[in-house]
Amino acid sequence: MTRSWLAIFAVVFAWSAWRPADTFTWFLEVLPAVIGLLVLLATRRRFPLTGLAYALALVHCIILMVGGHYTYAEVPLFDWLRDAFELQRNNYDKVGHFAQGFVPAILAREILLRYAIVRGRAWLNFLVVCFCLAFSALYEIIEWIVALASEEAAEAFLGTQGYVWDTQSDMGYALFGALLSLLLLGRYHDRQLSGLQKATDHT
Repeated sequence: MTRSWLAIFAVVFAWSAWRPADTFTWFLEVLPAVIGLLVLLATRRRFPLTGLAYALALVHCIILMVGGHYTYAEVPLFDWLRDAFELQRNNYDKVGHFAQGFVPAILAREILLRYAIVRGRAWLNFLVVCFCLAFSALYEIIEWIVALASEEAAEAFLGTQGYVWDTQSDMGYALFGALLSLLLLGRYHDRQLSGLQKATDHT
């Protein structure tokens, strides 16, 4: 994790926190990014990640902070896309759920490979996808609990926009993101892991 990584996070976080559309919804949406930052800071010395993993984690945090600032149903660019292409809803939340599979896939893959938890690439990919789906399902359960606990923030936090299959499609996007991440980034991630291992061996 570099200083530039932390600087980008800090700038986007400050922008996101400046007059958000709804303060409580902002807190709920940005909290996972803050937790992620704390975990990465706590583990950066004893378990440093590859550059790819850190970059993807930052992108995911930015997606969360943008969604928190506007609420996921009101991100301006996706309002424009909705109107320009005559869509039924603002689909920024689907970007977030796609990232919810795409990014954790690499993080889970890195942990499984570096700790040699599983042998064989078929089992590796299967378990990574299972992890991403479980993570997505857990997030949906958390959203449900928050919605029950706070009816006022429920609609803004859930961002269903009247779509009855929103929960199922969210998990579908996470699944697609995980599969695409493994397909597109698997070999590049292997090279980064090899480089990280060589650097560790020399220290």
